[in-house]
Amino acid sequence: MNHLPFTRLLSLASRQLLRDARAGELRVLFFALLIAVAASTAIGYFSTRLNDGMLLRATEFLAADLRLTGSSPSAPEQISNGKQLGLEHAQLVEFSSVVASDAGIQLASVKAADSAYPLRGQLKSAAALYDTEQVGPGPQPGEAWAEARLFVALNLKPGDSIEVGAKTLRLSRVLTFLPDEAGDFYSLTPHLLMHLDDLDATGVVQPGSRVRYQELWRGDSEALTQYRQSITPTLAPNQRLEDAKDGNRQVGNALGRAERYLNLASLAAVLLAGVAVALSAARFAAKRFDASALLRCLGLSRKQALGLFSLQLALLGITASLAGALLGWLAQLTLFSLLQDLLPAQIPPGGLWPALAGMATGLVALAGFALPPLAALGRVPPLRVLRRDLLPVPVSSWLVYGAALLALGLIMWRLSLDLQLTLALLGGGLVTALLLGGLLLLGLQSLRRLLAGASLPWRLGLGQLLRHPLAAAGQSLAFGLIILAMALIALLRGELLDTWQDQLPEQAPNHFALNILPAEKEAFSTRLSQLSPHPAPLFPVVPGRLVMINGEPVRQIVSKESQGERAIRRDLSLTWAADLPADNTLIAGSWWDEVNTSELPGVSVESELAQSLQLKLGDRLSFSVGGLNRDAVVNSLREVDWNNFQPNFYMIFQPGTLQDLPVTYLTSFYLPPQYEKQLVELSRAFPAVTLLQVEALLAQLRSILAQVTLAIEFVLLFVLAAGLAVLFAGLQSTLDERIRQGALLRALGAERKLLITARRAEFGLLGASSGLLAAVGCELISFLLYRFAFDLNWQPHPWLLLLPLIGALLVGGAGVLGTRRALNVSPLTVLREG
Repeated sequence: MNHLPFTRLLSLASRQLLRDARAGELRVLFFALLIAVAASTAIGYFSTRLNDGMLLRATEFLAADLRLTGSSPSAPEQISNGKQLGLEHAQLVEFSSVVASDAGIQLASVKAADSAYPLRGQLKSAAALYDTEQVGPGPQPGEAWAEARLFVALNLKPGDSIEVGAKTLRLSRVLTFLPDEAGDFYSLTPHLLMHLDDLDATGVVQPGSRVRYQELWRGDSEALTQYRQSITPTLAPNQRLEDAKDGNRQVGNALGRAERYLNLASLAAVLLAGVAVALSAARFAAKRFDASALLRCLGLSRKQALGLFSLQLALLGITASLAGALLGWLAQLTLFSLLQDLLPAQIPPGGLWPALAGMATGLVALAGFALPPLAALGRVPPLRVLRRDLLPVPVSSWLVYGAALLALGLIMWRLSLDLQLTLALLGGGLVTALLLGGLLLLGLQSLRRLLAGASLPWRLGLGQLLRHPLAAAGQSLAFGLIILAMALIALLRGELLDTWQDQLPEQAPNHFALNILPAEKEAFSTRLSQLSPHPAPLFPVVPGRLVMINGEPVRQIVSKESQGERAIRRDLSLTWAADLPADNTLIAGSWWDEVNTSELPGVSVESELAQSLQLKLGDRLSFSVGGLNRDAVVNSLREVDWNNFQPNFYMIFQPGTLQDLPVTYLTSFYLPPQYEKQLVELSRAFPAVTLLQVEALLAQLRSILAQVTLAIEFVLLFVLAAGLAVLFAGLQSTLDERIRQGALLRALGAERKLLITARRAEFGLLGASSGLLAAVGCELISFLLYRFAFDLNWQPHPWLLLLPLIGALLVGGAGVLGTRRALNVSPLTVLREG
């Protein structure tokens, strides 16, 4: 047997695995792996598919999956590349034009689209003003659809004719919803939708005209990625590619935070998988010390003995991983079926990656955490056949466990694609385990003095812990990690959702008012206060463009496709304010002094833009405003909450800097949906004011948040299920010793009630200490996550002080239930086997 072939070794491993499976020795490890892989796969599929579904809903802001925009028509090869990849294509041209009728003229934002528009979302229109809206294809050649405010401004009704340039079009319907209107804050005038075939006949678009050409694309993610990679090198300076996250800041922020939370839940499941496998693998090895010694006596080499047990684990791991991946896939199918009325109609399938990632998680955790006890099997001395007290020579556990943690960390990082999240979770968990594990050992040692005066059940329960303090500390840490994972997911679920919902209160502003003339400022403010409960202040606005930084042209400083580069391609809305606006936080410099000591006026710059433009305090900025140059010095940097639907600005000047220039005012306000007629009356009373509705954007964001809430609720259930499975796996790992101890005590006359009370004392104390570890660890990890991953303000969580009580009840109840077999086995049978 010194040269046992691999096929023979594999056959022997298979037979032993089947025999042990019937005997029940490997059921714990198989069950732990099965649950770990199933939970990881289900969470992976659920988060991936739901995130893809939310992203699909968010693409409605673009009316496509990917949008290529530019101030000139796209090159023919840019269009042919997409069509060759099988992507669906639509064309859209946007421009401003005067619309004329017999009643007058009105500036409008015109969209000329082909019949394929929109590729995502739906066009909605009505047959008459304030009639029921319907979903359907866009206008045919010769027709146009207009928003209600254009009908009101020109006193028109459906069926009337208008002129766009040299082309006469019939207004066939009232335009009520454009999918890509919600994210476009620069279309301040009423929208008009016409067919692209009529564009040339208008004669409006000429060389030099301000026009935005859009190529809309829809298709699977792989083809879109290939298209993006193929045309990115060919993009002209005036062209830009946008997807759902790029197209709108609020949508990008909501999706980003949702993705981070779902990834965090996946990471918690991975950690629980590692704990389950570590506990079960240690029992697997300990049960095979005698078998390994016997095989060595029969001539099997150390390498072959190690290979035999490695093959058993590999077969077990592959079988459990395949079954777990299938179970996880079925679980998420069932979940999506139950929630089909609450979720988007289109949910992408998710592909094979979540299943492969779940299987890889289980196999790597098995290999990493089973390696130390498995390596010990190869070192069992053959003399153990005669002397049961001989144990294998220990290996360098620090090196092996370090490699296992590194492998697990790499998988966690690969699953989340977020190094900060992984480091915060792993680092916080390791620091907590090392510090509190040491304190727990000291605490167990101090309990020895309490045993003398304790009752018999307490002496039995605490004695079990004190006989193996290192094992008890490890078990407490394992249970603590389970409670920590559950508490952390629950804590973040509540606070993240509260934070997100606070950004979108019930009466969040759903209208913007622009172009308010100085002469109408007071009258408009008075009228608005009668309609809306809490309108925002009126901010003065002057359009201007940043041209120089410290005397150097700004185009030479910014990098291509950066936020700064996009900001300098257009006029910025410049304002001034004596006080720091709400939801703005100074992070550098100071607000204006009573007396300006600088020779130049000050300007406060939004921090992200300042970083993109490489600005610092004291830099000199030059602006082109209304044909005049104005200089200012950077006086402060601000963080801005862009999610509050209030007027926000990149640049805020010191009062008195721009007041001699022509100015209009801007504000936002909330108006209930049933106030549509009052909105029309407000528009008629102030015809120069542009009223921009953003209700569609708010509705879309609330829909995304509702889906995130739903995802979090069910991901929490999966993590809870995984945690409970790991808890019982940990209890099973000590079952053999408990059966022998229980049999011996019952043989000596101990009653069943006494043993149950001792179990409650033991597991209650274990659970309380685990809950205490979980509370401290949860606070530490939540601080790291809030500070470095979620960018939230951290504050203590007093309710975590309940975790010791919760841990005592949970672990105590599960401990008594999970070890009841130790009380039911016949003492005679156990003593004969021993």
